[in-house]
Amino acid sequence: MSFPLGLRLPVFAAPMFLVSGPELVIAASRAGIVGAFPNNNVRTSEEYGEWLGRIAEALGSHGQPGALPWAANLITHSTNTRLPTDLEQIARWRPPIVITSLGSPRPVMQTVRAYGGLVCADVTTLRLARKAAEAGVDGLVCVCSGAGGHTGQLSPFAFISAVRRFFTGTIIAGGGIADGWGIAGALAAGADFVYMGTRFLATTESLAAEGHKRMVVDCSADDLLISDAVTGTPASWLVPSLVQCGLDPAQLPDARQRVYDSGRSKETRRWKDVWSAGQGLGAIDGIVPVAQVVARLEEEWRAACARFAGLAASAAQA
Repeated sequence: MSFPLGLRLPVFAAPMFLVSGPELVIAASRAGIVGAFPNNNVRTSEEYGEWLGRIAEALGSHGQPGALPWAANLITHSTNTRLPTDLEQIARWRPPIVITSLGSPRPVMQTVRAYGGLVCADVTTLRLARKAAEAGVDGLVCVCSGAGGHTGQLSPFAFISAVRRFFTGTIIAGGGIADGWGIAGALAAGADFVYMGTRFLATTESLAAEGHKRMVVDCSADDLLISDAVTGTPASWLVPSLVQCGLDPAQLPDARQRVYDSGRSKETRRWKDVWSAGQGLGAIDGIVPVAQVVARLEEEWRAACARFAGLAASAAQA
């Protein structure tokens, strides 16, 4: 079976705050999936351009012969004062795919479409999915329950089914998917790709702190807490990281005002030592290279496909 964009597997290594950088993006795309990183992992638009340039030189920009697919993630919330200058860097380095999050995709559409790139919008509700579809995006990233970071609340089966009723574009489903069996399940439910963040957090190319990587390896879904106290938007947090920061998981502060300004220094940002993960962390048993993770995902995917084929054959004979 062949996948769109010439991929080995229909997987995006989801952009993760303080985790995804050029090394992870390049390794993911070279391994046969789509690598991505968020603009708020650097302090300035100039640094953002440097990262985009490093990736583009390694993988190619949109329209270049032999370019590998990769994605840039942009926060389009109204509080992100850096968006106009970040868009200038997008226009310069032309990532093949741009994923918007925490705001409308409309501010990036003209810039990305001008060079022929694809725009996908990160959405957590049906209301947001409809608005993004109306804006004319090429794809919707349906962030479902079980996702790390800013998580959704809908089951992936319900979300994908509902979106398919009004959207004919590409659907990328994320939330607790961490193995090849989950990839097969998402595609069987109607998705075109899956979004995996946590599965790539504990890799050697990840920018995550070693303590964060080790905590993901050591913890299970029982060690997660969903709260809006950290960023103002519900997100999934590792309880041990809350405790090590001196916080009582049972009595977290009231939700803070939502501010997603990429220009704020990540060294002075509150909560930078509170670590996130999704419900798929139980599939992670070591800190390994991205290429090794992708190889294991492919083995699991093929096993899942073989199981489907066996079930279909049995049904045909019944």
